[in-house]
Amino acid sequence: MALDSATAVPTSKLDVAPNGVPSALFNVCFVLLVINLSLFPVAYLSHAWIYDNHGLGVPTDFVNVWAAGRMVLDGHPALAYDWDLQKQVELALLKQDFIGYFAWHYPPPFLFVASLLAMFPYAAAFIGWVSVSILPYLAVMRAIVGRGFGLVLAVAFPMVLNNALVGQNGFLTAALIGGTLYLMPTRPVASGICLGLLTYKPQYGLLFPLVLIAASEWTVFMSAAITAVALAFASWLAFGTASWQAFFHWMPMFSQAFLSEGKATWWKLQSVLSLVRYSGGSEQLAWICQWIVSLAVAVALIMMWRSRKVRYELKAASLAIGTMLITPYLFMYDMMVLAIPVAYLARLGLAEGFLPYELPGFACALGLILCFTFWGIPTGLGATLIIGALVMRRAGPWWRREPASAGAAAPV
Repeated sequence: MALDSATAVPTSKLDVAPNGVPSALFNVCFVLLVINLSLFPVAYLSHAWIYDNHGLGVPTDFVNVWAAGRMVLDGHPALAYDWDLQKQVELALLKQDFIGYFAWHYPPPFLFVASLLAMFPYAAAFIGWVSVSILPYLAVMRAIVGRGFGLVLAVAFPMVLNNALVGQNGFLTAALIGGTLYLMPTRPVASGICLGLLTYKPQYGLLFPLVLIAASEWTVFMSAAITAVALAFASWLAFGTASWQAFFHWMPMFSQAFLSEGKATWWKLQSVLSLVRYSGGSEQLAWICQWIVSLAVAVALIMMWRSRKVRYELKAASLAIGTMLITPYLFMYDMMVLAIPVAYLARLGLAEGFLPYELPGFACALGLILCFTFWGIPTGLGATLIIGALVMRRAGPWWRREPASAGAAAPV
């Protein structure tokens, strides 16, 4: 069996399940899958999800989506960005008060999704959003891994529970980033459309233009640009100039509240900036660390994507990791994106053998994620760095300026 390096372990020498997946990996994923699938009905029936035991809405992130959509349907899309006005809609929906705000801060194109969901009763919209948004994520994970195990890995991913319980958009973000990367070698126009749709969360698209230019992926670049402009134009026609004015008016206040004042509490964010602030560092120090890391990541990715010695799977995985490292605004549900580089590593490991430390590395990353889930410790950045280190190790011959293997540049 051909391997990436002399240290790789052929799958045949590991304890494997009947489907060819290492037994340790399959068993852990299967247990996590069962836990994730079983907790949703349990949470709903025990009144810990969507509605409490008094029939009141549980305050959680999805309420801002439904409330923003309701304001669009009532003819006031620009007012969705006003924190106080939107909270009044949320209070009327949930029928109970809550501390702080679930503010709407997405660009106007995402109001199309919000208004569609607000056409349905709150519980139906919540469950429907989770159920529908997970489908493209499952499809992308299955495609990247290249076998049915991709579906098991996708549902087993520990952030699935976190994302679904609060009704966030981590599934969609992961699907769009994964779709952009998976389709790029063979269907560049479709890849660009996925990237253009990602503008609903613009902080995750910052690296893509740099990398696409460095790799001369002009079809993807133009397709993404056209899609983004078309979305912006459609939202302008639908929601008016006032919605864009409101978005840009409220964005500095949102940034001040969450990235300077820590209104969401620092332990909930999983970025370099938030870890420095959580550890007691000043705002200036936090931004310096964040900019240093972001610059280093950008330079490394440009060099990697320009290189012909690095195989595409590793380029794709590294770019997905880079999108997470350069943004200071990264909640745990956004770490659904980490499933994409894990899927690429699984693809290589299942095809060519896992390196001796890759499965233990997965276990350590899982442990750090669970530390956040159960104890509220901001260890998500550590999980990202571990997966990033595994990807870089796979790209080791290039980093050490050694000749790459014959099939190093083979696309997905």
